[in-house]
Amino acid sequence: MKVNGRSTVPTAPKPRKVLALLVLHANHVVSTPALMRELWGEQPPPSAATTLQTYILLLRKLLAKVLPGGMVEAKRVLSTWPGGYRLHLSGDAMDLRRFDQLCVQGRQALARGENEKAADTLSEALALWRDDVLVDIAPGPLLEAETVRLRESRLVALEQRIEADLRLGRHHQAIGELSSLVVEFPLNENLHAHLMLALHRSGRTAQALGVYQRLRAALINELGLDPSSRLRDLHLALLVCDPALDSEPTGTAATPGRLIAVS
Repeated sequence: MKVNGRSTVPTAPKPRKVLALLVLHANHVVSTPALMRELWGEQPPPSAATTLQTYILLLRKLLAKVLPGGMVEAKRVLSTWPGGYRLHLSGDAMDLRRFDQLCVQGRQALARGENEKAADTLSEALALWRDDVLVDIAPGPLLEAETVRLRESRLVALEQRIEADLRLGRHHQAIGELSSLVVEFPLNENLHAHLMLALHRSGRTAQALGVYQRLRAALINELGLDPSSRLRDLHLALLVCDPALDSEPTGTAATPGRLIAVS
């Protein structure tokens, strides 16, 4: 976290975890029991409350060094509340909040068929990701849950941006990115469906069918499941070269678009 362009991130692991949890729940009170659970699990030591207070003091001292009001302002920014602590951050100080806002706007634009706007907005949201979430922190149970949630949010935004690109006819450009993504996420049906459609529209239907077969084999081997009905429908449409696969009507998704739409 930066304040006035200067880093306020502590070097010690446990204070970093406290700061991370406070930032992810900025402008809301994070309870003392929640912080203690993140730091020490279900059996905190007898000194846990005192040690947590020490970590809060350390964070305030770091804030005091970069805030014009010193410790007085630091106590306002990181305030004590009944049962916990609250970190006050303005909206423009949080990439996460901006990411969430842009994702909502992009998803709404996609639902309205405003594909150019959706692609641009979701690209802007994804550009806020500079690295994996909490990459330099060893998460406890609460931060681990937040990490899973944020990674899933990023993946959904990525799937929706690719869907917007495909609706705009950018299938050639999408193939390279999608080929890499299906390796990273070998059981993700949305990404495989996007790749199948992009390959077909690039005149590579045989490869698109191969993508389906590899996904089917992976799902059966890993989960004992066949692909979903929408993937099977897309596969059938490829086999019969359904003309509806070749274009998207302006403003709406065609049949194949509905088959691979991300909710």
